[in-house]
Amino acid sequence: MRNATRRRPARKPNGKWREEDQTTGGTEMIKSITQAFAASLVLGVAAGTASADAILVTTKGPGAGNPFWAAVEAGATAKAAELGVEIVILAPASESDVARQIAIIEDQMAKGLAGLVVAPTDPNALGPIIDQVKAEGIPVVFIDTLGINEGVTYIGTDNQVGAAIAAKYLCDNVEAGSDVAILQGIITQSTGKARADGSREGMAACGLNIVAEQTGEWDRAKGMTVMENIITGNPNIKGVFASNDNMALGAAEALKNANMLQDVVLVGFDANPDAAESILAGDMSATVAQNPYNMGALGVESVVKLGKGESLPAVIDTGTILVTSENAEEFK
Repeated sequence: MRNATRRRPARKPNGKWREEDQTTGGTEMIKSITQAFAASLVLGVAAGTASADAILVTTKGPGAGNPFWAAVEAGATAKAAELGVEIVILAPASESDVARQIAIIEDQMAKGLAGLVVAPTDPNALGPIIDQVKAEGIPVVFIDTLGINEGVTYIGTDNQVGAAIAAKYLCDNVEAGSDVAILQGIITQSTGKARADGSREGMAACGLNIVAEQTGEWDRAKGMTVMENIITGNPNIKGVFASNDNMALGAAEALKNANMLQDVVLVGFDANPDAAESILAGDMSATVAQNPYNMGALGVESVVKLGKGESLPAVIDTGTILVTSENAEEFK
């Protein structure tokens, strides 16, 4: 079955999921988005029926099963309803399936598009197709990950700053000279590189000893496997920065299995509901909150503005904050 869903605008959700209220959504909204996604597949709603006035929102992975992308989809859907525009939400099955994301854009271009909101799986690989979109006069913005194409606005997190926030937490809670590790995302993506760079610079500056930097490719199971390998070679490790919460949760399982969890400061990135629960349970130590809901909402709003001839700044920063046991309840 294709990993796709067509969304007609729904009413803007109430409560803490509203753009002005919270940086991320709650568990109930994520459940509803996941159920809506599944329902559209069961009903056999085809992605290929997009009308020429639809805006394509394509993320790196499906919202079903991933709280971060679910929040992006919720923001995009709510903003589309508010503005009275039609959107189509499509994503590859995994964040490494670059070819699929390119094919999604090509397919929808052939049907006709009013705009494109894209979180690029691989900015370099998507460069040529984004140039084609621009050449056809279709408004386009990047969300979550900065692309390589000149003149395209980026809407999302300053990932290097966010990673520096995580590094400072580790510096404040791990003794100088201690062994620490970094679980990287996909380094060919600007997001992965920026988070690796920001955390590395911050931890090195305060005297922590970085003994391992390995990629878990944003995946929970791979994060667990990589953490197991790091533990084997570095049994005295005292701190870990995982470039997203999926990998952090995998790392927590590996540390728990090795009876090391209570001795290691573990920090993630995204502040998804599972990570908030983990922090409250005392497994993860902290995470850095993004604003995925606003990425989706501002992405749709921005291409609508471009379509009206308005201009945008080069970067729209959706912000980052540190999440610990003191405020994790807000992100469940």
